[in-house]
Amino acid sequence: MSPLPRGIARVNRIALNRVMRVLAPRAPGFALVRHRGRRTGTEHTTPVNIFRSGAGYRIALTYGTETDWVRNVLAAGGCTVIIRGRTVELVEPRLIHDADRSWAPPVVRQILGILHVPDSMVLDVRR
Repeated sequence: MSPLPRGIARVNRIALNRVMRVLAPRAPGFALVRHRGRRTGTEHTTPVNIFRSGAGYRIALTYGTETDWVRNVLAAGGCTVIIRGRTVELVEPRLIHDADRSWAPPVVRQILGILHVPDSMVLDVRR
């Protein structure tokens, strides 16, 4: 089950994602994930909430672990993100379930708690 309803995801894909594709590459706490479709090989970009995590990054999975972009990144073993105007290659994606969201800053932890988002993806920066 997705933390946020699938209907919201559809609306976001049509309306909000268009705006976020412009804002996310530069806005704090956001990024664009570039990934390829598992079957089509088509390149896609998806706006996400992203945070530093050790030597890599952590992405809050607000629509759960079964979204196409998550499955694409897992299948490919990584992705590219555009964050704060930089392009970063990320590898070794891992899904983490943490109902307490202990990794998140306090305000983010509260928001993710309200939205019932227990899952995140951790990725390392390609060296």
